[in-house]
Amino acid sequence: MAAIGGRHPLGTSAALHRRRRIDRLMRGSATAAAILAVAILGIMIGTVVVNGASELSIAFLIKDPPGGSLVGVAGGGIANAIVGSALLVVVATAIALPVGVLIAVYLTEFSTPRTARPIRMALDLLNGLPTIVTGIFVFGLLVASHGQSGIAASVALAVVILPLITRTTQEILLLVPKELRDAAHALGVSRWRTIAGVVLPGALGGILTGVVLAVARAAGETAPLLLTDSIFSARTSINVFGAAIPNIPIDIFSYSESPFPAEHAKAWGAALVLIAMILLGNLTARAMLSRQRRRLGWMPTSQR
Repeated sequence: MAAIGGRHPLGTSAALHRRRRIDRLMRGSATAAAILAVAILGIMIGTVVVNGASELSIAFLIKDPPGGSLVGVAGGGIANAIVGSALLVVVATAIALPVGVLIAVYLTEFSTPRTARPIRMALDLLNGLPTIVTGIFVFGLLVASHGQSGIAASVALAVVILPLITRTTQEILLLVPKELRDAAHALGVSRWRTIAGVVLPGALGGILTGVVLAVARAAGETAPLLLTDSIFSARTSINVFGAAIPNIPIDIFSYSESPFPAEHAKAWGAALVLIAMILLGNLTARAMLSRQRRRLGWMPTSQR
């Protein structure tokens, strides 16, 4: 190849070498950061498994703790906390789901850019708000006047997961092809019937994915529960409007603060159960999301 000005036009130069070095440096830094994140997670999970596996048994999962309070003795289990956590999450989801879906429908089907922008900003701010602040808010709203209870904890968890459900539902509704809406309108179907009969059923899988992710997050929240539902009880209770309901995060906190080694072991075991529940929820959500993407994979790129 003929040289131009004494240099080959495609030859390497100092600038090209510098760019390649920077590229390798950034790739290496990004890879190292990713490996560090996975390593930290692996160390945390490994530590919980090593310390909590010995505590796991059928009795640990199906029996209540011994006695009426933390007594520092071996035996018993966390059945009351498992039932309580499941109940709190179900009630919180029942509160947040309809509100979140309606907000998402408004943002995608009815709002203008001028009205949607502040709502999305508010949801993003609420999603990033420290959950202890949510707990303080619900404490002043419900606990200060009525005492700790399951319903107060559920309201706090509902506030935490509301933006997650809303934003996930909004993104899934945007994936529903516009052609389906246009076809329904061409047949004379009203707007609300189109949303209820065409848009929402088409996005159902994605909405359920968002719900599962929200449930996984709510199951691991501790800060709001410290202020709304932290009174320890060894009884299994399903009355959310009564006294505080036992739950796994508060059990872990209470057992870890105890001076008794037997209860430290229970804290590790409860932490392992909680991690398993959250991992199962996340895996389920990913599987559902993958299925929903395959269902909507035929639509034009312009509608994605």
